[in-house]
Amino acid sequence: MHPVLAIDHGDARIGLAATDPIGIAAHPVETIHCDRVDPIERIAEVVASKGIQHLILGLPLRLDGSEGSASIKVRAFGKLLAERFPNLPLEFADERLSTVAAAEKLRSAGISTRKHKDIIDQAAAVEILNDWLGSQPLDPPVA
Repeated sequence: MHPVLAIDHGDARIGLAATDPIGIAAHPVETIHCDRVDPIERIAEVVASKGIQHLILGLPLRLDGSEGSASIKVRAFGKLLAERFPNLPLEFADERLSTVAAAEKLRSAGISTRKHKDIIDQAAAVEILNDWLGSQPLDPPVA
């Protein structure tokens, strides 16, 4: 495996999570405030600093699996990412209920989700990345 960055795209904020350098465990990175910085350029800084070799972009599907207006926005953002990082693989990953799962985990840890929206965005990105990592085949053992 290799370092992977997961992106939980939102209109106001974008949550980022990345794996460790060998691509095993997911960790929160940061929340980008879209009104304060250019999200593509901030992602470029994270990609460079962490040696990211793969991008995962959460795709907000409806509960029935269909795509709606939110998916159209995310696919447009994905096109911008693909143009900015032509040499990095970019995959869309089903992010249904990732924010709900992240918020529940934070609440169970005693963290107020109302006061910590930035943390929820990062935790949702961790959920997306963990789901994606769990769907990847394991590398065969080295002989």
